[in-house]
Amino acid sequence: MTSDTEKTLVTNLSNLYEQDYYLWLETTVNKIRSHNFDSVDWENLLEELESLGRSERNALKSRLTVLLLHLLKYQYQPSHRSNSWLCIINEQRRQIEFVLEDSPSLKSYLTEILAKCYQVARRDAASETGLPANTFPDESPFSLEETLNPDFLPE
Repeated sequence: MTSDTEKTLVTNLSNLYEQDYYLWLETTVNKIRSHNFDSVDWENLLEELESLGRSERNALKSRLTVLLLHLLKYQYQPSHRSNSWLCIINEQRRQIEFVLEDSPSLKSYLTEILAKCYQVARRDAASETGLPANTFPDESPFSLEETLNPDFLPE
């Protein structure tokens, strides 16, 4: 059973979450380390953990979209190719690789979102290049393996 004192501690910790996130985080870590589980603000902690997962997935989605956009621009505007585009392509691949090193289970997520990210990249490519949208294929001309391959560049 939870005592009134423990309920008050959890309530205070919940208030701390709203007032000083970093202090809440430090306090929560210390409570868990000391096995003081009854006074942990579980509701906000679980929300934060779920948010971390969403953030990782959103980061992958964003990076994959930017990578596909620049691969399309590289392929369809060869006269505009620049070191800047190559740097962006390399950086997006590197950052995706870093996420996958920490969370290899997210590789299957990339497969799930490839088509959706490609559609966004296709629209953005049309906007950025001034080329008609139908210039770009309806489906990604790049496999996921090609997209992530540091040695691949479309010609």
